[in-house]
Amino acid sequence: MAVLLRDDLASWQRLNVTAFLVSGLGTASPEVIGEPYEDADGTVHLPMFRQPVLVFEGSKETVTAAHGRALSRSLPASLFTADLFGTGNDRDNRAAVRAVGKDELDLVGIAVYGPRNAVDKVLKGARMHP
Repeated sequence: MAVLLRDDLASWQRLNVTAFLVSGLGTASPEVIGEPYEDADGTVHLPMFRQPVLVFEGSKETVTAAHGRALSRSLPASLFTADLFGTGNDRDNRAAVRAVGKDELDLVGIAVYGPRNAVDKVLKGARMHP
């Protein structure tokens, strides 16, 4: 699992976008979710991802190219566009994405899941987030 963020985002935007993006991976690929956690007192806590989520950054062009490569490889992917910073709910988020063709989306981040070599190819040109 990997998240690719545009390198011109503010810190709060990076955190917000990352949280939104990874939520899509868990719903589309349930095998990435582990078992619930239980502490010594028997309190049950929600399950989390089974594996690390790697976070990368790149230019607007890098994110756009990665999105295209993810689509061409049919990898499960979530996206976040700049328009979503101006919406306040899920319905408006979906409408904002639906209003723009895939080649015109102002992407600020994507998340992808798949075999490591395929994800590595999608993220070509990106660098690890500092």
